[in-house]
Amino acid sequence: MKFTTYASAAALVLAGALVAGEAEARDRIQIVGSSTVFPFSTAVAEQFGQKTDFQTPVVESTGSGGGLKLFCAGVGVEHPDITNASRRIKSSEFEMCAQNGVSITEIKVGFDGIVLANSKAGPALNLTREQVFQALAAKLPQDGQLVDNPNQNWSDIDASLPNEKIEVLGPPPTSGTRDAFVELVMEEACENIPGAEAAGLVDDACAAIREDGAFIDAGENDNLIVSKLEANPNALGIFGFSFLDQNSDKIQGAQMDGISPTFDAIASGEYPVSRSLFFYVKREHVGVVPGIQEYVQEFVSDAATGDEGYTVDKGLIPLPAADHEEMKTRANDLTQLSM
Repeated sequence: MKFTTYASAAALVLAGALVAGEAEARDRIQIVGSSTVFPFSTAVAEQFGQKTDFQTPVVESTGSGGGLKLFCAGVGVEHPDITNASRRIKSSEFEMCAQNGVSITEIKVGFDGIVLANSKAGPALNLTREQVFQALAAKLPQDGQLVDNPNQNWSDIDASLPNEKIEVLGPPPTSGTRDAFVELVMEEACENIPGAEAAGLVDDACAAIREDGAFIDAGENDNLIVSKLEANPNALGIFGFSFLDQNSDKIQGAQMDGISPTFDAIASGEYPVSRSLFFYVKREHVGVVPGIQEYVQEFVSDAATGDEGYTVDKGLIPLPAADHEEMKTRANDLTQLSM
């Protein structure tokens, strides 16, 4: 048994050495993941490239789920070094990483709110999560049974809402924003829909979004959603607060349960649709692909993500001071995540 263990360990060391030798062919950090974290990560990458002698990292917006799939696929030059996520890694993704020899450091960088927004040329909206659910759910209870969502206009849900066609542009299933929206809006509201449980509107049925054209999968490009909202004042878009903040001259955020999506309301937890933002570091690539730990330390620096950091200027809601200091320690130690 001991011989098998030592032999396996030796094989792993050799494999690691071969991977390290291969990865040395790449001198630029590769980052994938969340479209919400993308502008913050890009800002850090640009600062990092300007302030150090390392190459500016390449940052791609692939969605949280897509990024974690790429990140966890393995170790070596063909796999990304870091992935951004607008939700915490799932246990199934963590297990995939472990199976492929990937160990992880998890860094939380701040908070974000998920907003429903429309053009400033359209009406200012005050919505409840239950109204949004009734607009976007695939099925609704009716006479004790589940039926295809019959609501075509917002006024079908509540006469006080606009008599306009329901048209909501949002992220794809691979997006962390989509995951968080489903959890914080759809699943939360589902519990309060009259007759839901009796009709079987539970679990996966609560999370299912309609596919009849009322909800439009707009991909991972949140800037594209903003431009489409400008073109159609009656449409709404779902995206992170930072995109509302950066485009406040063009679009307006709807109130949710009576709370406006503002920096202070998200930071305090008062705004009901908010979530944490993360990135994950592949520890096996540190010291092999140049600059990874230095980039991580730049991201958690006061200059980047402190209360007055340059990512805050782009809409990031910063962590409380004690949590921010904890992330600095993780970045310095490259603490391994366990679940």
